Amino acid sequence: MDTNIAYVLMLGTLGFFGYVGYQAATEKELDQDSYLSARGTQNSLKIGLSLFASGMGIWILFGPSEVGYYGGFWDVVGYALSASTPFLLLAYVGPMVRERLPNGVTLADYVRMRIGRPMQIYVGIISVAYMFTFLFAEFTAIGKAMEILGNMDPLIPMVAVGVVTASYTAYGGLPASLRTDRWQAWVVLWLIVVLLLILFGGDVGSLISDAKAYNPEDDWSIGSMSYMDSFTSGLALVIAITAAEMFSQGNWQRAWASEDDEALKKGALLAAGLVLPLVFVMGVLGTVVAGQGAVDDPSAAFFNLIDDAHVLLIAAFVVLGIALVCSSVDTLQNAVVASISRDLADGNMDLKQARIATLAMIPVAIYLASTMDALSVFAIFLFADLLATATVLPVFLTLWDRIDSRAALAGAICGLLSVVVYGTVTADLSTGIDYLTSPTNEYGLANLEVFLSALIGSGVVTIAGSEILAQSE
Repeated sequence: MDTNIAYVLMLGTLGFFGYVGYQAATEKELDQDSYLSARGTQNSLKIGLSLFASGMGIWILFGPSEVGYYGGFWDVVGYALSASTPFLLLAYVGPMVRERLPNGVTLADYVRMRIGRPMQIYVGIISVAYMFTFLFAEFTAIGKAMEILGNMDPLIPMVAVGVVTASYTAYGGLPASLRTDRWQAWVVLWLIVVLLLILFGGDVGSLISDAKAYNPEDDWSIGSMSYMDSFTSGLALVIAITAAEMFSQGNWQRAWASEDDEALKKGALLAAGLVLPLVFVMGVLGTVVAGQGAVDDPSAAFFNLIDDAHVLLIAAFVVLGIALVCSSVDTLQNAVVASISRDLADGNMDLKQARIATLAMIPVAIYLASTMDALSVFAIFLFADLLATATVLPVFLTLWDRIDSRAALAGAICGLLSVVVYGTVTADLSTGIDYLTSPTNEYGLANLEVFLSALIGSGVVTIAGSEILAQSE
């Protein structure tokens, strides 16, 4: 596609979303609470579309197909499930948290009430680390996508997206993000459905044959749709990503933005139902590319399927890419600020400071996006995933009144110690310590045993510790 046309499409799409965000921001004067929570204002459809849009970043064009290309069918299944399970859990756990803390903004607000300030800070750090990594990964992805689709300098779309989204998010807070989410959700849904039908309609048989072939002609190839050994890494993805997403404050902000528990439940289930098939299809397309032969850049496997597409189709993908990145970036910007304000700064940031923080994080995110390689980003994601996995059960088990806050804190610590113990027993102490920062298997994929060690160890200590403390008192 001609680069000038791509620029026009990009700027036009950004201009539209910027206008929508600005209009939402000017409808009413915001205070600190409404800026971060939009408390009780959203019905089930609005929540569902917002959760869907927030979860569907530009990563959808890269991540699932790369996972499919490297890991095969069962990793795709795991990836698709991991994208939807946080919404399923939110549908049932969210109302419980809302009931216990009606005026919360972040999950760590609940953690403070139940476990204490130190645990709130710890959960806040996990959340910020995960979300900020997600943020600059989105900038990396949009730069790469626009370079592939429109021959752009990657830095230009990064800066353009950052300026526009930060402007309306800094001004309008969560209400502006929610409003743009709805528009972005409809754009994403319609474009993806239409584009997939155009690209692959009527040729399903050959696609399945290519997926079953799974022969990228490299020594890391681990199997096709019938290769069950990749099932373990797929299950590891479900545990790791689900745990991390439960600490994504953007989801929890929308829990309190829901007008009632029923709106939250229905909205979260709607989001799960939309996300699951979309991620699955995009992942299977990665196995299709692998079945057709090895490619130079597996992270962009999906784009190999549209190399010879008509210019109008490429134009639609440009619009789709911008809609996808805006839908997640504006959510992450506001969510990071919410977590910093409530969890790390102990609620001591005023509205002006929150707006400044929203703007200030963008140059940092773009700098990291333009300097860090994909393996480094993946390593940070896995580290945050492991911290979340060791913490998720201690946090949510506190919804059970028998759980003692001291035991929950010990459980989170012992979840990480369990990883070290597992590595020491199966290899040596050095391996156990290395697993804390690099929880991967020999294929470089998420290691199921490591994540299970963190999950089970934290849960056992939390429950057993609570029983012991109850009997001693």
